[in-house]
Amino acid sequence: MAYYFLYPEKDTTIYSHPFRQDLNTGIVETLSLASEKGDTDNLYYPSRVLLKFKDSELNEVLKNKVINNFSASLKLYATEFSKDLPTSQTVEIYPLSQSWDNGTQRYLDRPYNNNVTSNGASWLYRDNGTTKSSWGTITANTTASLSGSLPVSGGIWYTGSGFESTQSIGIVNNFDLNFEVTSQIQKISSSIFASQTYPTGIPNNGFIIIRKDDVFNNNATQGTLKYFSVDTNTIFSPSLTIKWDDSSYITSSGATILTSGKIQLNINNNKGTYRQIEEPTFRISSRKQFPTRTFTTSSNYLDINYLTTASYYSIEDYTSKEVIIPFDTEFTKLSADNEGMYFKLDMQGLQPERYYRLLIRHDNNDGINVYDDDCYFKIAR
Repeated sequence: MAYYFLYPEKDTTIYSHPFRQDLNTGIVETLSLASEKGDTDNLYYPSRVLLKFKDSELNEVLKNKVINNFSASLKLYATEFSKDLPTSQTVEIYPLSQSWDNGTQRYLDRPYNNNVTSNGASWLYRDNGTTKSSWGTITANTTASLSGSLPVSGGIWYTGSGFESTQSIGIVNNFDLNFEVTSQIQKISSSIFASQTYPTGIPNNGFIIIRKDDVFNNNATQGTLKYFSVDTNTIFSPSLTIKWDDSSYITSSGATILTSGKIQLNINNNKGTYRQIEEPTFRISSRKQFPTRTFTTSSNYLDINYLTTASYYSIEDYTSKEVIIPFDTEFTKLSADNEGMYFKLDMQGLQPERYYRLLIRHDNNDGINVYDDDCYFKIAR
C-alpha cells in the first residue's frame, strides 16, 4: 500500500480567553481555531490546536513499510460550524518543542468557576493539574529557534526552514486543512531512528496549528474554524498520511498492452472482509471488449493483457463517497508481473468497521478511463 494513515494518539484545543486559559478540552469531539471576544474589553482572543501521533506507529511505517522516499501530509476535516470568517486568512502548523498531556476534560469543565482542576494541556500549562508545568520561555532553549506568544503561553514550537507549513483559506465551501509536512516528519524520524538532535532531528512532541498573527492582530475577529478531533464518532478524524511509490512494472515476454479501445476490467480475488493485520494483493484482469477475430487453439480469455504504466487505483468510503485515497499519479500506480496487473493494500492503515470501494483508472491513447467493478470490502476489527 503506497498510502498509509496514522491517527492522533491525542489532540486538544487551548484557549487564550482570560476565562479559559486554564481550560483543558482533551476529550471534546471537535478542535477549534476560534477568535473569542473578551468579556471586559474589545479584544479578540485566539485558540490553538495541538495534536500528536505515536512514536511507535511512526517508527513502524517509516522503518518497516516505506520504500524509497516518502511524502507526508496532515489533514483535518472541517465541521459545519465554521463562521464569521474574513475574506482570507493563513493557517500555520509547526512541530512543538515540548511534551504535553492530553487531559480528560471538556469545554464546559471550567476551572475558574467550579473548582475543577485542569488535568491536561491548556493555554497556561502543558501537563496535568498536579504538576502544572508552564510552557516555559523562549530564551530557555538555546539549541533551537523557538517561538510562542507574549507572554509566553499557548505552546512553544520550532520555527525556521523546514519547520513551517501554511495554508491559505478564503471564503469557500471547503475549509478542510491539508498541510504538507514531509520535512517535519523527516526531522522527527531522524530523531527516532538515530537519536539525532536539533537541527538534524527533533523529538516527536506533535504539532501546533495556529492562525497567522493570531495574537498581534486581535482588534478584529478572525472568525471560527472547527474541525473533527480524534474523539469524533465519524470517519473524519485528523490523519497523517505517509505516501510512497511501491509499484513495479514488469510484463511477460510479448505482452499485449491495451493502449486504445474499450476494455472489460475486473478486480479479482477480493475476499470481501479483511482484518487490519492483512496486506492482500488485488489482481486485475483486463481484455478488449471487442477483440479482433483470430483463429487459435485456445481461448483469448486466457491471454494476459496489461494496462499502460499510467494506471492507478483509488479507494472511497462506500457509504459517504468520501475519497480516502485519490488517483495519485505518483503514489497509487498499478504494478505488473508475469500474472498481470495488481496492487497491494495494507489494511492496518484503514479505519475498521467501514466498507470501502475500489476504483481503477487507466490512461491510454483514448484519454482517461475510470472503471467501477462494484468491488468493495469491509475492514473488521
